[in-house]
Amino acid sequence: MKYKMYDEMMEQPDSLKRTFESEMLKLDEVSDLVLDVDKVYLIGCGSSISTCYSVRDAIRMSSTNINIEVYTGYEFYYNKKLVENENSIAIFTSQSGETADTLASLRRANEFGLHTVSISNEGESSMIKEAKTPIVTRCETETAILGTKTYITQLACLYYILFRASDYEDKAQLLSELVDMPEMIERLLLLTEDENKALAEKYAKEDIFYCLGSGPNFGLAYKLAMTMLMEGAIKHACPEYSAEFRHGLIERAEKDVPVIILRSDLESDEITQKAIDFCENLEAKTILFDLKDYANVDKLLSPFIFVIPLEWFVYYLAHFNGEDPGATRHIGKVRY
Repeated sequence: MKYKMYDEMMEQPDSLKRTFESEMLKLDEVSDLVLDVDKVYLIGCGSSISTCYSVRDAIRMSSTNINIEVYTGYEFYYNKKLVENENSIAIFTSQSGETADTLASLRRANEFGLHTVSISNEGESSMIKEAKTPIVTRCETETAILGTKTYITQLACLYYILFRASDYEDKAQLLSELVDMPEMIERLLLLTEDENKALAEKYAKEDIFYCLGSGPNFGLAYKLAMTMLMEGAIKHACPEYSAEFRHGLIERAEKDVPVIILRSDLESDEITQKAIDFCENLEAKTILFDLKDYANVDKLLSPFIFVIPLEWFVYYLAHFNGEDPGATRHIGKVRY
C-alpha cells in the first residue's frame, strides 16, 4: 500500500530544483544581508527548528565568524534581550507559514525593527505576507506531518544563505554540491528503499528508539525523534547529541534497546564512536547510518543524505504497525 507520504518523498528532488530556480535571487539577497549584521536569529518549531539546529552546528564547525542563535517560536517571543533596531536579521521557518509560535515571534521581531525573513511553503500565508523578505519553497502542498520535501527545501535555503555568507574555506565546493543535491537525492530515493524497508520490518515491534548525532547530524537526530518517529511512526523516541550519551543515556541503554546513530567522520564523531563502541559492547540494537555508505560529499551536508534512508525507515516502520506515516492524531485537532 502506498500512502500520500510516498508521493511527497519522491517529489523532493523536483521541489528542491524548483526552489533554487525560483528563489535564488532572494537567497542571494538575504545572504548579502547576513554579511553586514552582528547576529543571525533562526526561529522555528518541529521539523523547522531541526533545520535551524543543523545549519547552526554546521556553520560553527566550519570555523566561520557568523554569530547564530536558535530559538523555538515562543522562546524567541519571550526573549528579553532583544534591542530595538539592533543590527540583526531574524529568519523564520515554517512549512505552513501559520505556526502560531513562530508567527508571534515574527511579529515581535517586526515590532523591534529587525530585518525579518520567512521561509515557508505557502505563498499566501501570514508569515510570507508579513516578513520583510519572503522566501517560498516550491513544494506544492505537503500533507505528511513529519515533513519531507518542505524539510529538504528549508534546509537547503538555510545552508545556501549562511554558507554563501561564510568564510568557510571549502564553501565553493559545498555550495556546488548543494546545488547538485536534487540528483543525489533522486539516486538515494531509488537505492535506499529496500534495505530500510527490511530494517523497518526487523524493528517494527520496538516501542522506543534513541537517536544520536554530532554536529549538524544532531538537528536531524532531533527531527528523527520528534517528528519522524513520534509523529510519523507513533513510537517513543529521544534525541541526544552524541557527546551527551555519557551524561544520561548511558544509564538507560540496555541489551536489545535500539539506538540509531548518525556518523559522518566529522571531527566530533570521535565521541560518536565511543557511543557506538559502548552500545555494541552492551549488545544494544545499534542501527548505524554512516555517510561513507551513501555519498561522497562535504561532511557538513550529511543531513541531506541521511534523511532519505531515514524517511524510508520511518515510512515502513509506520506501515508495519498499521499506521499512515503522514497522518495525525492530535496535531491540528487540539487547541494548545
